[in-house]
Amino acid sequence: MSQVISLYNSLSRNKEVFEPINAPFVGMYLCGPTVYGDPHLGHARSATTFDIVYRYLTHCGYKVRYVRNITDVGHLENDGDDGDDKIAKRARLEKLEPMEVVQLYTNAYHEMMDKLNIVRPSIEPRASAHIIEQIEMIEKIVAAGLAYVSNGSVYFDVLKYNESENYGELSGRILEDLIAHAGEGRRTLEGKEEKKNSFDFALWKKASPEHIMRWNSPWSLGFPGWHIECSAMSNKYLGEQFDIHGGGMDLLFPHHECEIAQSKAANHCNPAKYWMHNNMITINGKKMGKSLGNAINLSQFFSGDHALLSQAYHPITVRFFFLQAHYRSTLDFSNEALQAAEKGLKKMINGLRTAKSLNYIADVTIGIDADLEAAIQQECQEVYDGLNADFNTAMSIAALYNLLKRINSLKAKHLAYSSISKTTFEKLLQTFIQINEEVLGISEAKMLEGASPIAMLDAWMESYQTARANKDFALVDTIRANFKANQIIIKDSKEGSEWAYEE
Repeated sequence: MSQVISLYNSLSRNKEVFEPINAPFVGMYLCGPTVYGDPHLGHARSATTFDIVYRYLTHCGYKVRYVRNITDVGHLENDGDDGDDKIAKRARLEKLEPMEVVQLYTNAYHEMMDKLNIVRPSIEPRASAHIIEQIEMIEKIVAAGLAYVSNGSVYFDVLKYNESENYGELSGRILEDLIAHAGEGRRTLEGKEEKKNSFDFALWKKASPEHIMRWNSPWSLGFPGWHIECSAMSNKYLGEQFDIHGGGMDLLFPHHECEIAQSKAANHCNPAKYWMHNNMITINGKKMGKSLGNAINLSQFFSGDHALLSQAYHPITVRFFFLQAHYRSTLDFSNEALQAAEKGLKKMINGLRTAKSLNYIADVTIGIDADLEAAIQQECQEVYDGLNADFNTAMSIAALYNLLKRINSLKAKHLAYSSISKTTFEKLLQTFIQINEEVLGISEAKMLEGASPIAMLDAWMESYQTARANKDFALVDTIRANFKANQIIIKDSKEGSEWAYEE
């Protein structure tokens, strides 16, 4: 925990030094998927962003309780209080029970996240398993006079709340503008609207006769609103106030704004000290959408089975592509960008192989170069500086490439081992390997999943070396061609032969 980490807090709109409420313990909540369809790039970017946060905080010595929920009820089609429940609608279309839909797509989500090398959270609660906690929280809000019952549904009274609080403190929305917009909409909803104001949001919805998922409550047979779920679950597992609440930029309003309002109404405090939001993804400069024909799910990226993809992309290539941009910047996917990421990733993996093969060689005839020693120490710190600067993985990767140049120079004997101390040599390798594997989640083992294992590749290399020694050039060419077909090359030198990933 010697590293000083700063992060951008969406609540204050400033970078702040990260100071946990109860160090070394850290509570982190991430809004997980609504499981009604195949996992897509938006799911992957959010999960990867907060996977880095979790991994780096853990690397720095913090004890992190990481909670990422599964939304399996209450999320309506328009993200508001109207329309069908997304899961119930899919259940009708696929002629399945709602919980079959939930399990099907939860399994798919886990499978895709595992391929991306996303660490599973400490706790993964489901909204449908926490109805009691949600009802209890709603009762507290009603008792505080900040919610009202209308025809069996319960709505949060935004105007009443705003008399003492600021609805819009996170998103920057101005209530007067919402009121003006509500005035325009009220005419079209006259006689149909249960709410006092259109911007009031549902805490509990009375179920219509055809609604599949429903529970008993003090107000009606119904189901919870989308926003109350995260408030109740984060409160249960992390307490009334915890350190980090994360999610995509699309959740900032209304979802996270409503979470703050609910928690302040029930618990008299903002639920999170720091609010973090990753930005959105475009494809070839356009927003993703089924109507645009550019909606690509993760399994299609990994198989290449989509008209917009020129090839299949390994999950770790997709992960590495995410990490080459800051999480708060918009990220545009294209085949050219992914192919560039693939090349850079292979360069990094080759570097990991090289780093693990090096052993310090002392030579008393060569003295330590103090300037070189200081430069390498500084380059190691720059890897951490990137992560400390609001988890800027792009900065850290650039710094790791600088370390890779040093590692390759040692391998090629352009740089003598004894020109630096053994301590600096070990720090160089440790920083390069640990940050790649433990923090960025970049490892050769994950790259080779489903491919030829390293032991088999090494065995082929032995056959290659034997064939080369016996001047069996036909076999040499055959083995080289087999390696090339798997995007692996063979490097021959005076010291012998070795294989590497084709960059």
